[in-house]
Amino acid sequence: MDDSCLARMHSICKSYSGVSILKDVGLDVAGGRVHALLGENGAGKSTLMKILAGLIAPDSGEIMLEGKQVRFHGARDAIQSGIAMIHQELAYVPDMTVSENMFLGNELRSRGLGIARSKEMDELTRGTLARLGIDIDVSERMKNLRISERQIIEIAKATSRNAKVLIMDEPTSALTDNEVGQINKIITDLCSKGTAIIYISHKMEEIFKIADNYSVLRDGSMVSNGRIADVDEKSLIAMMVGRELGCALRTRVEPRSELALEVRNFSKSGSFDNINFSVNYGEIVGFAGLMGSGRTEVVNCVFGLDSADGGEILVDGKPVHIRNPKDAMRHGIGLVSEDRKTLGLVLGLSVRENISLPNLGRCSRYGIVNGREEKSLVSRYVSSLRIKVHADSQSVMSLSGGNQQKVVLGKVLLHDPKVLILDEPTRGIDVGAKAEIHELIFQLAKEGNAVIIVSSELPEVMKLSTRILVMRNGRITGEVLGEGATEERIMSYAFGN
Repeated sequence: MDDSCLARMHSICKSYSGVSILKDVGLDVAGGRVHALLGENGAGKSTLMKILAGLIAPDSGEIMLEGKQVRFHGARDAIQSGIAMIHQELAYVPDMTVSENMFLGNELRSRGLGIARSKEMDELTRGTLARLGIDIDVSERMKNLRISERQIIEIAKATSRNAKVLIMDEPTSALTDNEVGQINKIITDLCSKGTAIIYISHKMEEIFKIADNYSVLRDGSMVSNGRIADVDEKSLIAMMVGRELGCALRTRVEPRSELALEVRNFSKSGSFDNINFSVNYGEIVGFAGLMGSGRTEVVNCVFGLDSADGGEILVDGKPVHIRNPKDAMRHGIGLVSEDRKTLGLVLGLSVRENISLPNLGRCSRYGIVNGREEKSLVSRYVSSLRIKVHADSQSVMSLSGGNQQKVVLGKVLLHDPKVLILDEPTRGIDVGAKAEIHELIFQLAKEGNAVIIVSSELPEVMKLSTRILVMRNGRITGEVLGEGATEERIMSYAFGN
């Protein structure tokens, strides 16, 4: 191990139920550097990092920190040794305040009675956030913050512990470009102080912008290490998926003349105002805009997750009343929500149960589920969506984020919606799976489905959409044809120019 190597993992192996997840994996991380850990969903990245963070124990292998072998018996041991991890699925207590979450498990208490020193924790939290350039009320409950704000608080919590090694698992998946820039400044500052950053991301542009070194995991084995400066995006992707991806140039999707969905004069106080749009069968309509522009709020109301104050929805030219998701599904509308953990999945159930749950009428008689029919229905989507599972009875909680997203897609597609709404459909999904989902979206449109996509990734919106509607402050400020779209033109509408 050279002098610059701050942390080293050597010959790490891990298996579950006889299935090998990590196979003799090694990783060297240098202080003051950003080390990108890459691989498809299910490659073993999160498992390897959970071992380094003390959350799970390896079956064999060793961890060296600053030249000394360490053995962790839990996350607290790792934190005390200077290793902190920011998880892709955020770990916070919704009903606690920002400062209470910042000090969770490490509360400041008075001697004797052990009463929490709330004012002191509030003040220290304000100081930490101020140093990071973050302006959030420390007394606000976490459940009242936007997803992006919760993400930033988790990053702030990790940095406040003066970690020597900071693991960041998809830290920018829910952030705007401005917030991503803010995180990059924090990373640069931490590296200047000698902190080693292990950075997991599926966004190639981020990797090439901030990373110094890289390691690629594929099917539980380390297949390549090196300097980012010595590789290009095409070669990195080939290492990750074991093959070169096709260029996936979009083929022209010709919308049909029949209207599938029309929304007129849609309004909700504090969220959006006077929204008008339509989607034809065979058309892909994209919604772009900055975080908080109202995109998600609009599609949630269309699907019945929330109620609009005014306006109407028409399906096949006829007005419909959608009071809840059941009404929406009855009228042929399906939604893949941006928050798969809360709204898309029942984490305690299996893959099969999650996919079949809203579709039990197709595999049951007189209220009794036919297990054979259920398994047959589900297996088709497990196969076509390439969901990596040992069996469809596997708990959905044990899957990687990308495979969980595929389960949500399978659940919605099994209901055969004629209008499919996809809110951040590829957030946290690896490049291989993203290409597959893009092809699936094109195929659905070619087959005549009407598709609505909400995405924070402009290249994704531009690649997929026939038309792009841009929102700002709850209003549609512009419409751009997909073929003539540029990032500059979309962002000009997003900023109100």
